[in-house]
Amino acid sequence: MGDVLMIGIVTQLFDPLTLAVMIAGVGAVALFQNGGPAIGRALLALLPLFRADPDKDQAAARAALLKIDQVAQLRGLACTDRVRTANPFLAEAARRLANSDKVEQFEIWVAQALADRARRHASARNVWLSIADAAPALGMAGTILGLIGMFAAMDDPAALGPSMALALLTTLYGVVIANLIAAPIASRLGDLSERELAWQKEAAGRMLAIARRENVPARRASIREVA
Repeated sequence: MGDVLMIGIVTQLFDPLTLAVMIAGVGAVALFQNGGPAIGRALLALLPLFRADPDKDQAAARAALLKIDQVAQLRGLACTDRVRTANPFLAEAARRLANSDKVEQFEIWVAQALADRARRHASARNVWLSIADAAPALGMAGTILGLIGMFAAMDDPAALGPSMALALLTTLYGVVIANLIAAPIASRLGDLSERELAWQKEAAGRMLAIARRENVPARRASIREVA
């Protein structure tokens, strides 16, 4: 009996049409505020949401940097791209390091790459923050519409139920979308972004130090003699 009652309550709480209108509304607000490309990035960001592990990536990067340092000392910067790594950022950084004629070129690339990555992360996160902000407001708008419908149908008791349901469900959906979905996703993305950028800055700083060391004239001459 209790299970049947619970199922009945849950069934009453689910209104596909109202939910679809709420999702469409918050989606439209997010689109207007952030643009289509940002919406795409926000959806793609859901893929690594639970699989991303910045601590594991940092440990792998530090191991790869030790190999890059050894290769640079033995064979010079031009051979650093021979170190294999599964991380796209580190692999591209090693390639840039090997192909840069001057330290300044690599330094400029590092600064631009990290800035672009931070901008993309912020763009995806801002979409979910927009949804978290818009959902309660749209829920309140639905509540007002439901109350208007109730007052307009005071002479017809049978019509009060749907209007009251609209008023309450839109508020419920707004709270759920904002506080149980969008806001936690935005918070998680922000945390992952901060931790990812931290180890990437650390790796880039280490590679810049290697590049500056290896570009000392006496050091380059000694490498040529060994080779």
